[in-house]
Amino acid sequence: MSALPPVRLETERPHVDHDRLHAYRTGRLRQQLIERELDMVLIHNPVSLRYALDYRSYMLFQSRTPTTYIFFAADGPTIAHGAYGDISGVDETRPARALSYFDGGEVMEDASVALADDIVRYLDEIGATRRRVGLEYINPSVTRALLDRGVDVVDGMPVTERARLIKSEDEITCIRWAVEVAEHAIGRVAAALRPGVTENELFALLVQTNMGNDGDWHDGRMLASGPRTNPWLQEATDRRVEAGDLVAFDTDMVGPGGYFADVSRTLFCGPGTPTRRQRELYSLAVAEVEHNIGLVAPGITLREFQQKAFVTPEAFHEQAYTCVVHAVGMCDEYPRIDHVFRGENRYDDELAAGMVLCIESYIGAVGERDGVKLEQQVLVTDDGCEVLTTYPWEQSLLL
Repeated sequence: MSALPPVRLETERPHVDHDRLHAYRTGRLRQQLIERELDMVLIHNPVSLRYALDYRSYMLFQSRTPTTYIFFAADGPTIAHGAYGDISGVDETRPARALSYFDGGEVMEDASVALADDIVRYLDEIGATRRRVGLEYINPSVTRALLDRGVDVVDGMPVTERARLIKSEDEITCIRWAVEVAEHAIGRVAAALRPGVTENELFALLVQTNMGNDGDWHDGRMLASGPRTNPWLQEATDRRVEAGDLVAFDTDMVGPGGYFADVSRTLFCGPGTPTRRQRELYSLAVAEVEHNIGLVAPGITLREFQQKAFVTPEAFHEQAYTCVVHAVGMCDEYPRIDHVFRGENRYDDELAAGMVLCIESYIGAVGERDGVKLEQQVLVTDDGCEVLTTYPWEQSLLL
């Protein structure tokens, strides 16, 4: 086994103007409220809280048991409710009402009525006349209580998702650093790869590297070896890697600054050499990714991209990855492009400069032992795209 590189990156973390970053992100949120003619949005999704306020406390807990939320207005103060610790970028902090059964139990409806009253008072405070409020996913009792008070309730997720769509230069700097940390982690996995190591031990290196460089979490434990590489979406276990195995993984990493590094690689565990079939699968995955990267340009529509995207042989359709392309920022984000053999894309839009995308491939036929997962992260530029991921393809696996 090669000596493992140190957990911490030796290069210096790039400077980011955090005041400018915050101003850009809150400006994007306000612009969405203005365009959608909304007075305010109630934000409790942990990714949205990070975007709006760089709020980082108990994020995974917050994702299933929301305890913190904010009132964010197009024209008015930002009010945080139930925040833990210091929180910057808010004008006032107030107590929170229960948003979950954990906190509200069988009196959840009473808490929802109280929250609706809080929102109405806030609308009065800011002089809102339209009484139009966006809500991120929330209990139906809150919506019902607001409707009972004459408030027009709309889906708040388009506000926060659309705001995150176009990245600023500061955000791109953050993403570049997150990718650098992720690729450092990949190098540590490659150095540790040997017969006898477990999938969990390898995945732990990804987590350790992320946390050791001030990252947050991984959306899944996506690392599989040998026969567990086919089909995809099998999370890491205590299976011991064997010589001749492929080891495939996806970082799915919320890294430093809250920005996502979504990089997939497939490695070969020696000693020995890959089989002809392993090399065929790997080379096909590379061909799919590189062809689709060549399509990325501002102005191309999602459905046009879908029609031009690489189509693998039919034997790989059933187990193909869930999409061809998806956007990324602080997590997997809107939009996505589906495989053409699964029907017309569910919605249309167009790519624009400043979007960051992940170009996906999974190649694995039903009933076979091996599968290959690859993924590159790219930035849409004014005249095409820039590939942000630099970890090289495995030369031993190429035909």
